[in-house]
Amino acid sequence: MNIVVTGGTGFIGRALCQALLDHHHRVSVLSRRPDRAVRSLGPGITVREWDDTADGPWARDVASADAIVNLAGEPIADARWTATRKRVIYESRIEATRRLADVITSSSQRPAVLISASGIGYYGASAERLFDEDAGPGQGFLADLCIAWEREAARVESLGVRVVRPRLGMVLEKDGGALPRMVFPFRAFLGGPISPGSQWVSWIHRSDVIRMIEWFLVTPTISGPVNAVAPDAVSMTEFCRMLGTVLHRPSWIPVPAFALKLALGELSTALTTGQRVMPAAAVSAGYRFLYPSLDSALRAIFQDVRPAAI
Repeated sequence: MNIVVTGGTGFIGRALCQALLDHHHRVSVLSRRPDRAVRSLGPGITVREWDDTADGPWARDVASADAIVNLAGEPIADARWTATRKRVIYESRIEATRRLADVITSSSQRPAVLISASGIGYYGASAERLFDEDAGPGQGFLADLCIAWEREAARVESLGVRVVRPRLGMVLEKDGGALPRMVFPFRAFLGGPISPGSQWVSWIHRSDVIRMIEWFLVTPTISGPVNAVAPDAVSMTEFCRMLGTVLHRPSWIPVPAFALKLALGELSTALTTGQRVMPAAAVSAGYRFLYPSLDSALRAIFQDVRPAAI
């Protein structure tokens, strides 16, 4: 397939592009910093400069692609949520998705499928509810972001483009995302759960994210929101206990919520609250997880214990 990827130099995008290339797809990455993208991605992947013009080479690539994978967006948790930072997070996702939708809408030739990332922040926070894809949206910054983000992607559904909106949970691997930051205090024997500890952590191994996206590409019956989480949501206390076990470290020093609030401001609420999310759509459609349990995911990451091929 001829596949165009946005956000191809990010934590998920780099691994996805390499997997697509390994499976003999033609991959083009749209980037606002093409020189850096070329260095990051290496040979075999075409890099196009992504600018604000709607008639440049990147737009022609979008129109002629078999599939688009939209992962564009500034990292959610890389900095304190000031008003400026929240605007950057919001606009980097909404404007990128809108630009893709505008080009698809105006083109006579269109991709068959748009896979446009979202997040489980869509559901808001809850200590009691179990969320599947039929649940309505919650409230707060992340929920508002995901609602607007998905709305832009859904615009092209009426044109006959199949749109899949994977709602990502906490993505686990050692070279990016939240996990390296969580590991650091454990290495120093200072690890422990983030208070209150009872909040749910809905997670997924990055390999399953990549595999799931590739599955979306070739499964024409899949469309709409799909929770990209493993079926083994756990409490923060249990997550940190298992992380300590795999690292051979104790999990005994809780991180107080007030300390996070002082350090991170509103961003701290993304860590001290959570939601229990199930991958109902993926499971019912036949997706099989490489890492269905947290134990198997953490052991693969830190002990290189890999599953048998599925």
